[in-house]
Amino acid sequence: MALSRLDIHRRNRGERTLVTLAGDIGPATTPLLRAAVEQCLLDGVTEIDIDLTTVGSCDARGLDVLLSAAWRAGRAHARLRLHHPCAQIARLLDATGSTSLLLTAPASPVPPTASSDHMSTATRAPEDRARRPDQPVLRDGIRLRRLTRRQAEDMREDIADLAAQSVADTVGEAYHDRGDFLHRLAVTAHRPGFALLVAETTVLVGCAFGFPVGSDGRQGGGTLQEIIQRLTSCARFVVLTQVVAHPHAQHRDIAHRLQQRLLTDLHSSLGVTLLHPADRGARAAFSSWGWQIMGEVVGLPGPVAPCVLTLSAEGQPLARR
Repeated sequence: MALSRLDIHRRNRGERTLVTLAGDIGPATTPLLRAAVEQCLLDGVTEIDIDLTTVGSCDARGLDVLLSAAWRAGRAHARLRLHHPCAQIARLLDATGSTSLLLTAPASPVPPTASSDHMSTATRAPEDRARRPDQPVLRDGIRLRRLTRRQAEDMREDIADLAAQSVADTVGEAYHDRGDFLHRLAVTAHRPGFALLVAETTVLVGCAFGFPVGSDGRQGGGTLQEIIQRLTSCARFVVLTQVVAHPHAQHRDIAHRLQQRLLTDLHSSLGVTLLHPADRGARAAFSSWGWQIMGEVVGLPGPVAPCVLTLSAEGQPLARR
């Protein structure tokens, strides 16, 4: 008996991919399908169109792979869709109640692009200076994406989980409890100009959020704005309420990319953050990300004088008085 075969052909255009399958999806070919879809998600693809025109059959295990991939895509705010299934696959989808989850009306195919067909090379897209603030940026398999307030609310628990992981077993952990983090996120989300960025692969690996000060002459209540202006000669800046990055060494530069993108999106050359003076772990982390410690300041609300750190955008030297 001949072994079944499945040919997989992938074509990319931006963050959308067309995966064309030819053959049968069965025990011998299911691992190939799983690996192909996983690679799409690792590459940061947000729209995965799977063309089944030349697929003769699919077993229950293959359907399970597709359902699992669709669920993981949804967790990463991506989407997987099936197109042109044969009668056997259509019956399988209908019998398992999966039609509405996987099958959609035929969509326009993804136009081929030069040198875009691959199975193992990660898509890499440079950061475009002309992109919209809400446009995701993909580089090295890590996608940076700006969330709306509603999306931030929907993902608040996932973001809090990541924050807890990032400070586990570090000095200053007591100053990063989950309730405090969620409270700061909720308060910041109500600030005018609030922006939250996440870094994702197939899972969440980083986030940064904050708000602009001085853009309309009113934000910041005056005191913080005056203090930063005395320290840096800059009356307009971004308060980065939180920068969180997964502790894995492979993602070492995620915090740097998130904070620089946030400054760019909010059109500022200066970032400011306030830390508890006893939180040495956070101070060490921010220092490693390029922040400059300006010292503790008095005059701000709260029981202790916070430590003020500043960050200049890339290519923008910080003028300190």
